[in-house]
Amino acid sequence: MDHQGRDTTQAAETVELTYRPTRGDILAGIRVRDSIRRLNVLRGALIALIAGLGLLLTMAPGGAGMMNVLVYGLLALFVWSIPRIQANHVLRIVKWQGEYRTTVTDAGVSATNDHVTLSVRWSLFRGYREPRDHVVLLSRDPNILCLEVLPKRGLGAPEDAERLLAILDGNLRRL
Repeated sequence: MDHQGRDTTQAAETVELTYRPTRGDILAGIRVRDSIRRLNVLRGALIALIAGLGLLLTMAPGGAGMMNVLVYGLLALFVWSIPRIQANHVLRIVKWQGEYRTTVTDAGVSATNDHVTLSVRWSLFRGYREPRDHVVLLSRDPNILCLEVLPKRGLGAPEDAERLLAILDGNLRRL
C-alpha cells in the first residue's frame, strides 16, 4: 500500500494551521534567516558605511553636492529595504495560490493549497526559531534557501501553540 506517510500520521500528535500568507509572514521568515546568517549585521554595517561616506563627502572641503547626498541616501535606503523587496517578490509567487492548510506531525510538515501539496520530513530542517507571531523552520542547506513560516494566527485554538512547540521540540532544535 502506497501511503506516502498519510496513514502513519493519523495516530500521532497533530497540529493544523489555516492561513493566507501575508507580506509580514514572509518578512518574519526572511528576518529570522538573515539573523541566523548574520546578514542583518552585514546590512547594518553597509548602511553605516554608506551613510558615513556620504557624510564625509558632504563635510569635506568643497563638499559634495546635494545630488551626491541624495544618491548616498537612496543607496542606504535600498540596502535597508532588501528584505522587504524579497518579501514582496515571494508574496507575488505564493499569494495567488490561496489559503494554506498546514499539518504538523511527528513525521514532518505537510502544506496544502488549491494547487499544491508538499510534505517535508524533519530531516530537511536544521531547527526552528519562534519570533512573536510566527514559528520559522529553517532548512539545513548552508544558505538556508528553504523556509517554512507558520503564522500563529493560523492555529485553531490558543493551546495549539503549546502543542506545536512540543512537536517541534521533539523533532528539531530551537535556534
